[in-house]
Amino acid sequence: MQKRSLAELLTGAVVLVVAATFLVYAVTGSGRSLAGGPAISLTARFDRIDGLGPGADVRLAGVKVGQVTSQRIDPETFLAVLTLRVDASLRLPSDTSAEIQSEGLLGGKYVALVPGGSDRILRDGQEITITQSAVSLESLLGRFIFSVTEMNQGRGGEQAPAAQPPASPR
Repeated sequence: MQKRSLAELLTGAVVLVVAATFLVYAVTGSGRSLAGGPAISLTARFDRIDGLGPGADVRLAGVKVGQVTSQRIDPETFLAVLTLRVDASLRLPSDTSAEIQSEGLLGGKYVALVPGGSDRILRDGQEITITQSAVSLESLLGRFIFSVTEMNQGRGGEQAPAAQPPASPR
């Protein structure tokens, strides 16, 4: 019975080590880290954020440089205010813009930073003032259908007359 207990204990230990190895591999392979480095906090205001929430990526040139930490509504302007945590080693110009983009047709959304050319640098707690909100796929599709309908009606909206069978001889 002792041999069996020792074998079970060793098997359990091996399983735990393998699980921990997979966990470390998954965290490091996803671009996330267990301990965040030095970062600055920036805010940005958008008309609409459509599905973007805390934890979403902040990317610069396609590379993850931070994440969205919170979202709220400004009660005076009714704009969505995002708080972004961005790598402090980046020296982002003060005229940097923030755009909400989609990873694909069915993919998630992220905030893309586009650096400007200003000599002044964004500091911790400052706001990104140049923003572009999310584009709604549903509204684009609705506009497309509406324009196609309008185009067809502009042509007269008539269909070709149906062919009539030849008259039978009497």
